[in-house]
Amino acid sequence: MSTSTHTGPQTHSTDPHSTDLHSTDLHGAEPHSTDPHSTDLHSTGAHTGEAAGVITGARERIDSLDDRIIGLIQERMAVSAVIQDARMTSGGRRVNLSREMEVLGHYSEALGKPGTGLAMTVLELCRGRI
Repeated sequence: MSTSTHTGPQTHSTDPHSTDLHSTDLHGAEPHSTDPHSTDLHSTGAHTGEAAGVITGARERIDSLDDRIIGLIQERMAVSAVIQDARMTSGGRRVNLSREMEVLGHYSEALGKPGTGLAMTVLELCRGRI
């Protein structure tokens, strides 16, 4: 049950689900703040400036790691193309399924079941669909 006090044209309620007109605008949005961390709080989902700083820094690190991973995958694709070309030029098949099974096992051993799916994606990127 909620209680309300009427002090003029705005109603204030102790109900946590009610809209306090002092804390939101007419569209339910939070008011604009002059706090430079307010954008960080909103974009990170953090509840404190300190947590927002940690999250922002960690996200920058993840973005950097993702860039490196993408670069490594692109490098792997180029190396795989060399292997496929050499194999086909010598009269072999484009894909060596026993080697792919080794790769799948390696990823699975290192990363568990999700590693198998990741390996399948990496192999598809490097050799195309079979």
